Amino acid sequence: MADSWVPTVHSSHLRGRRGRDTEPEMLLRRALHRKGARFRLHRRLGPGCNPDLVLPRRSLAVFVDGDFWHGCPKHGRSGRFNGPNALLWEAKIARNQARDVRATQTAHGMGWVVVRLWECEIRSDPYAAALRVLAAGRG
Repeated sequence: MADSWVPTVHSSHLRGRRGRDTEPEMLLRRALHRKGARFRLHRRLGPGCNPDLVLPRRSLAVFVDGDFWHGCPKHGRSGRFNGPNALLWEAKIARNQARDVRATQTAHGMGWVVVRLWECEIRSDPYAAALRVLAAGRG
């Protein structure tokens, strides 16, 4: 196992990925705005808890989880990683998932209702995803 990342053919492709204002985030934001929801972007709620959207009036914290980076059970990596960085990738995805759990617990502890949406869910139907977010704020 390498202790540091080894450059590969796919390195430059993955290096250019955005952390904010991603396409699924933008689709969700547009759908929520059309439904009349008003929100704040990337507001820090606590240590390690930075939701993609916050609807303060409804006490909603919304996280948009990328299928690859957060390990979507349906569209994430189905097999084991291979290549020189395989163990590093597995560790990275596991750290992301652990961070997601901690962020959710932090937000819940502060009185926020947390909604986590997969990238694939938003891409398939942004309006249904927006309705799911708004329904969580009512219940």
